[in-house]
Amino acid sequence: MAMTMTSSPRAPVQSLYVHVPFCAQKCEYCAFFSEASSGELIHRYVDALVAELELVAAELRPKTIFFGGGTPSLLNLRQWEKILRTLDRLGLLGAEEFTVECNPATVSLDKAKLLRAMGVNRISMGVQSLDEALLDRLGRVHSRAMVFQSFDVLRQAGFDNVNLDLMFAIPGQTLAAWRATLADAIAMGSEHLSSYEVIYEEDTPLFAQLHAGEFDVDEDLACAMYDELLERATAAGFQQYEIANFAKDTNAIHPPSAGRPPSRACRHNLSYWRGADFHGLGPSATGYVRGVRTKNWSNTQLYCEQLEKGKRAIESREELSPLARAGETAAFGLRTTAGWPFEEFRQTTGHDLREQWLADMTKCVQLGWGQLAKDSFRLTRHGLRFADAAAELFLR
Repeated sequence: MAMTMTSSPRAPVQSLYVHVPFCAQKCEYCAFFSEASSGELIHRYVDALVAELELVAAELRPKTIFFGGGTPSLLNLRQWEKILRTLDRLGLLGAEEFTVECNPATVSLDKAKLLRAMGVNRISMGVQSLDEALLDRLGRVHSRAMVFQSFDVLRQAGFDNVNLDLMFAIPGQTLAAWRATLADAIAMGSEHLSSYEVIYEEDTPLFAQLHAGEFDVDEDLACAMYDELLERATAAGFQQYEIANFAKDTNAIHPPSAGRPPSRACRHNLSYWRGADFHGLGPSATGYVRGVRTKNWSNTQLYCEQLEKGKRAIESREELSPLARAGETAAFGLRTTAGWPFEEFRQTTGHDLREQWLADMTKCVQLGWGQLAKDSFRLTRHGLRFADAAAELFLR
């Protein structure tokens, strides 16, 4: 029997995502809303973001903040100062985890020191590859040398929680090249690795090249690269806690235990995978608050115009039923290696995974994708490769 949600409908939202839509140039694989833009529009965006923050501040008590993009590190010192001072003025600083995504080509010591001084305590650096030819192939603006230089700058500025973002199964990438990138990235000594297989999304140059027959997708090679990632990351002391995410555990007081993510896991992303509410600000950003999903306009000009009129730049709202919310929460949680303890799922959603989703869990077990225990359900290592297909079974 479904139970009522335990959280108060007026409980403050504890996660904040901010989308910064500007890049030096668009990468070949990127389907996110981003644009190479003029300084004038960036200034206008910062003013609009300040206005949007003011509109939602009363509902926020962020434990995690994540500035993604685009390339947030493209903003200059004065623009960052304005945003951070606004967060301070509105009582929104002091998050347990405050992440900013950076491109190695746009990291400076002054900027890194400012971010660190104002409470940013985690950086996610978009490396993608450490092979010069593959960086060119992806349309990245940074070089291999810039990655090492920027990592040193971040350490010098006081950051002790850095994620390196990597990609594999890049067209033209060999297993040997992937091994070399992994070895170099691991040797840098970061606290976190995120590593994603290239996805070919419509309206990207890579998608067009694939359909023009310029290259083929080699699934066997992609699987071999993923296996290499798992083995090398684990051997280097990283714990896999989600399909593509690996973190170190530096908590000496509470040693690793079953079901507990490593201490350097990204708490913000974990909140997504555990069905928590979050506000999403900036052009194209989605939010999810008390069962209502919102999406801002994917148009920076229109976004700014709406905020300049004193109203949110929301393009669409969708209210989900409690069962649909629970199904989405189930699906997202399966991305994690811990899966779902049944009692935690019940407390989170008010539903019992063993009732509405028993047939779906059984099907996953039959396919070799899932492991059903007395008190929990999770995907197997093999099943994590098919997490998207498994997740679809759980949606309602």
